[in-house]
Amino acid sequence: MQYINSSYNSETSTMKNLVILAILLIAAVSCNEDKKKETPVAETETVEMAYHSFGEEITDANVMSKDEIVEKYKSLKPGDTVAVKFTSEVKEVCQNKGCWMRMDMGEEEAMVKFKDYGFFMPKDIAGQQVIVDGVAFVEEMSVEEQRHYAEDAGKSKEEIAAITEPKRTLSFISSGVLIPAEATSEVENQ
Repeated sequence: MQYINSSYNSETSTMKNLVILAILLIAAVSCNEDKKKETPVAETETVEMAYHSFGEEITDANVMSKDEIVEKYKSLKPGDTVAVKFTSEVKEVCQNKGCWMRMDMGEEEAMVKFKDYGFFMPKDIAGQQVIVDGVAFVEEMSVEEQRHYAEDAGKSKEEIAAITEPKRTLSFISSGVLIPAEATSEVENQ
């Protein structure tokens, strides 16, 4: 009888060891799975740019760079138009009302006017990057119109008198403009 009991105890002990081993194995696999799930993910922070908006409401999505718009202008002939949104630096603003601005196009500048004379720019934004949305085209600007803009820009009488022939210009009629909020204090005063 004793032989049977000792065999029973040995089998029970082996069974207990197998159960404990199985539990430990399951626990180890579970812990390992948790570690795989805890793989750190790089956190990204989206920072939205704050803008002052002029004219029609536009967004800062799908904006062409200065280089892209320069290439677009190169393909235009007088009479062609193309709807675009781009960003570039403001080189000059009308100092009478803010009714036009010139934007950097590399070797040239684009003359930007505002749709239906419906809005104006702050006069202190020269040097700032802005986003404009509207229609780009190439035109020939008359002597009279060139002189008018030169006068608005505060050019001397000698500089104005030196304008004697029509000029091919990069032009843009903007329906909306975004100026970075920190770009100007005058915007807040308008």
